[in-house]
Amino acid sequence: MRLILFSIFFVFAYSGLVGQDSKIVSGYIKEKGSKEGLIGVSIYLENSSNFCTSNTYGYYSLTIPAQQDAKIVFSMVGYQKTIKRISVTQNLVLDIELESINALDEVVISAKRQEDRLSESSQMSKIELPVNQIKKIPSLLGEKDVLKVLQLMPGVQKGSEGQSGIYVRGGGPDQNLIILDDAIVYNANHLFGFFSTFNGDALKSVELTKGGFPARYGGRLSSVIELNMKDGNKEKFKGEGGIGLISSRMTLEGPVFNKKGSFLISGRRTYLDIVSKPFINARQKNVSNKVDAGYYFYDLNAKINYEIGAKDKIYLSTYLGKDKFNANVIEDPNEYQNGLDWGNKTATFRWNHLFGQKLFGNASLIYSEYGFGISSRSKTVDLETNKPQVFQLQYDSGIKDYTLKYDLDYFLSSKHNLKFGMQSIFHEFTPSATVLSDENIDLFQNKVEKINVTETGLYAEDNIILNTNFKINAGLRMSIYGAKDKSYFRPEPRLSMAYKINKTTAIKSSYALMNQYVHLLSNTGIGLPTDLWVPSTAKISPQQSIQYAAGIAKDFEKQGLALSIEGYYKNMNNIISYKEGASFLVIDNPETADKFNWESQVTAGNGWSYGLEIMLQKKVGRFSGWTGYTWSKTEWKFQDLNFGNTFFPKYDRRHDLSIVGIFELNKKITVSATWVYGTGNALTIPLSEYTVYSEKIPRRSQNSIESQPYFGSNRVNEYSSRNTFRAENYHRLDAAIQFHKQKAKHERTWELGVYNAYNRKNPFFYVAGNSLSTASVLGGGGTQSQETGGQLVLKRYSLFPIVPSLTYNFKF
Repeated sequence: MRLILFSIFFVFAYSGLVGQDSKIVSGYIKEKGSKEGLIGVSIYLENSSNFCTSNTYGYYSLTIPAQQDAKIVFSMVGYQKTIKRISVTQNLVLDIELESINALDEVVISAKRQEDRLSESSQMSKIELPVNQIKKIPSLLGEKDVLKVLQLMPGVQKGSEGQSGIYVRGGGPDQNLIILDDAIVYNANHLFGFFSTFNGDALKSVELTKGGFPARYGGRLSSVIELNMKDGNKEKFKGEGGIGLISSRMTLEGPVFNKKGSFLISGRRTYLDIVSKPFINARQKNVSNKVDAGYYFYDLNAKINYEIGAKDKIYLSTYLGKDKFNANVIEDPNEYQNGLDWGNKTATFRWNHLFGQKLFGNASLIYSEYGFGISSRSKTVDLETNKPQVFQLQYDSGIKDYTLKYDLDYFLSSKHNLKFGMQSIFHEFTPSATVLSDENIDLFQNKVEKINVTETGLYAEDNIILNTNFKINAGLRMSIYGAKDKSYFRPEPRLSMAYKINKTTAIKSSYALMNQYVHLLSNTGIGLPTDLWVPSTAKISPQQSIQYAAGIAKDFEKQGLALSIEGYYKNMNNIISYKEGASFLVIDNPETADKFNWESQVTAGNGWSYGLEIMLQKKVGRFSGWTGYTWSKTEWKFQDLNFGNTFFPKYDRRHDLSIVGIFELNKKITVSATWVYGTGNALTIPLSEYTVYSEKIPRRSQNSIESQPYFGSNRVNEYSSRNTFRAENYHRLDAAIQFHKQKAKHERTWELGVYNAYNRKNPFFYVAGNSLSTASVLGGGGTQSQETGGQLVLKRYSLFPIVPSLTYNFKF
C-alpha cells in the first residue's frame, strides 16, 4: 500500500510543464448535421506522441510544438477521419465537426488509425458500446436493452432468464454504479427486471468500467456504467420512434434559442394493461366475482441546453420512470384492492465554464430518487349488521439523493491530462414508512423511519504519457462518510499502466481500492422492486474491495480486430446478506412494524473472486460484433450462513460465452444474431422429505361442541449445504433481420426477431415435491418425464419458449 501511494505521489509531483516553444490547440468537437458534442474523440499531431481525447462535453486541448505546417488528426470509430493542416505559431481555438459514415463504406481499415487501437490506451477493463450497434442486436420482444447488451460482455454474469440485472466480476447488483447524466439510478429495471429503464433512442454513449477504476468514480465495488443522454439536434427538428408488441416509443429533438441551444424529449410506454383488459373482461361475463388486474410502465427523458457564450454552457436533464401493478377482486359485496409501484426520478443541472484553453470546469447539481410502495385495501360487509368495514395499508420505502459535484479537466501538457474535483451526496433513506387504518377496531397508525447520511469524495488523477511506449493513469480518492452515530474516512488509491511491446501490442495492469457505503438487501437476488436500500451505520460497516488485474491488448489492423485477455483477482470485505430466514417485509404483520429493525436482520461476511476474460471485437466494416468468454470463480464466507463454511453465491458461474454478429447485407438489409452459453446457477435444494406430527390440539366436530382429538402433520424438507446444487447449463440463440427503406421525408425499418430460436427450455427456477404422477425430473443431460412413485423429485420450470417479435421503427 505504501509503495502504491508513493508511486501516485511521484507521478503527480512530476510536472512536465509546457515549454516556451509549445502552443495550445483547443476547441469543441461536434457531429456534423446535429452539432452534438462527441465524447472520446482522439486528437493527435501526426507522426508524434502529442495526443489527447475529448471529454464528456466534446472539449479538447492539445499541446504541440510551435510550427508552420502542423497536421492535426481527429478520429473516432464510426466517423470520417479529419486532418487539419494549420500553422501553429500561437495558441489557437479550433472547433471541428466530424461526419458520420455508413458502415458499408468502411470496408478498408486504415493502418494509420493508431488512435483507435486498444493497445494505445492506459485504461483497462473498460468497454465502450456504440448506441447504433446496440439497436441492431436481437432482443426480447424487440425491446432494445442496454443492460442486456452489457450482459454479453466478458466479466459480466447474467441473472435469471430474461433478467436485466448484471453481476460484474463476482459482485452483486448493488455494487454497480449506474449513472445517467451524473445522476445515480438505484433500480434500473422495468417489468420486474425483464427490461431496463434506459431508452436507447435518448442515449448518446454507454461505457462499462469493471476494473482499474479512475479516481473520479467512487461509491461502488464492482463496476461503473456511465450513460450520457443526447443533447439534441442544434441544426434541425428531427424525430424517431418505434411501435412494438408490448410498447411504443417516440423521441423528438431540435434547436431552440436561435440555434444557441437544443432540446430532446423521449418517451416510452407499455400497453400490456390496455391489451389484456378485453381478454380479462371477456372471461368474466355473467360472473358475480370479478378480477381486474393490470400492469404498465413508462419512462420519460428530457434535456435542454443553452450556449451562453464561448466559455459558458448550461444543461438541464431529467428522467422519470414508473412501474405500476394492480389487482382488484370483487366478491360481491366485498372488494379487495392490491397494488405495487416503483420508479426513479432524476434531475441534473450542469454548468460548463472554460478557464482559458487548458482548464475546463463543470459544476453539477443533481437530484435522484427511488421508491416503491405496496398498498392493500379491503372493504368487507358484516352480514349481520350490513355495515361496511374498511382496512387500508400503505407501505413505502426508498432513497433520495441531493448531490453537489464539481469537476475540473486540466490539459497540462501533451504528457499530462489531470482531472480533479469533489462530490458530496446527502442521502435520505426511508427503510420503512407505514400507514395503517382499520375501521373495525378504530385503529390508525402512521409510522415513518428516516436515516440521513452524507457521503463525500475528493479526487485527483493524471493520465501520463511517460514516453511513446509507457502510459500511466494514477489517482487518489479520499472518501468521507458521516452518519448519526459513525463516521468513516478512507483513502482509495488507483493505478493503471500500459506498456507497448510493439506497435500493436501492449501489456496492462491495474490496482483499485473501492469503498461502498450503501447496501441492497435482497431475499431473491433478481432485483425485485421490494429489495431494500440501507446505509452503513455503526453496526453495518462499509463494503470494501481490492482488485488487481493484468492482461494483454493486441490490435490486428488489417482485419480491424482487437483482442484483449485479462486476468483479475478481487477481495471483498463486509459484504452483507440477510440472515437465514430473515426479511424486511413487515406487511404480513403490520402491527409490529414499529418494532422492526433491519440492522438485526443482516449479517456481514467476506468474498473473493478471480477469473480470466477474453474478448475479440470488430467495430467497423460490414461485419461487426464480438466474442467474449469468461472463466471465473466466486466464493463467500459468512459466520452466520452455511454454518460458517465457504459457499458459492447463486450467480457464480464457471464458464460464460457470448457470440454476437451483425452483418450489413446491403443498405436495405441488416441481419444479426447472438448465442450465449453459461454454467448453471448455484442453488440450494432439499435432499429428503419427511413428516413431522404436531402435538394434540383441540378442534370442534360438526355434531358436538366438545373438543375432539386431532393430530396435525407437515411435510418438512431437509436441505443440503448452501448452493451445492448446479442448475442445468444455460444456452440460447436469438436472431433478427431489419429491412430499411429511405422514403422522401423519412426512413422506416421493419424488424423481425426471434428470441430463443431453437426453443431451449432453460431453467428459471426449481421446485422440489413429492410427486405421485408424471413430473419433470432431473436426470442425465436434462429432464425426463417419468412416474415417480412418491419419490422426492425436482421439477424444473422454464420461462420463455421461442418468442417472435415484430417492430416498426421510423425516423424523420
